[in-house]
Amino acid sequence: MEHVRIEDVDSWMSPASAKRPLSKALGTEDVTINHYELAPGESFAFGYHQHEGQEEVFYVLEGTATFEIEEGEVRVAQGEAVRFAPGEWQQGTNETDERVVALAIGAPAEMGETTILRECGDCGERTEQAVQPTDEKDALVTVCQDCGAETGRFD
Repeated sequence: MEHVRIEDVDSWMSPASAKRPLSKALGTEDVTINHYELAPGESFAFGYHQHEGQEEVFYVLEGTATFEIEEGEVRVAQGEAVRFAPGEWQQGTNETDERVVALAIGAPAEMGETTILRECGDCGERTEQAVQPTDEKDALVTVCQDCGAETGRFD
């Protein structure tokens, strides 16, 4: 058995105020569990994305998250959960003035290839993105795979 306190798990760089990888702290092998805290305007992910081989469930503990999906948007409030099948496009954000706290659970732990799309100002459309550290290793950036433009920075 493994036991952790959320506050004792270090947060990783991400588009969220806090992303705590509970699966790493707990030593899980078949499932990925992340604890997120999103300030207003923040996101769970670096862009509109899909995981080739992993289903994901988000359970909202506090606040309301808005998920962009192919059909439009769905709001998921405190005490509600949403599931995305492998290959299903989604991006969850906090579009409210209140904090969002949620658990993200993915299985299997290995998500397979992840495709991320973001708006590229240079290309004038959503393009495929890569996530990479800055040279100083103090932030992560998203980079357009078509033109090489930096499209986002996450400290």
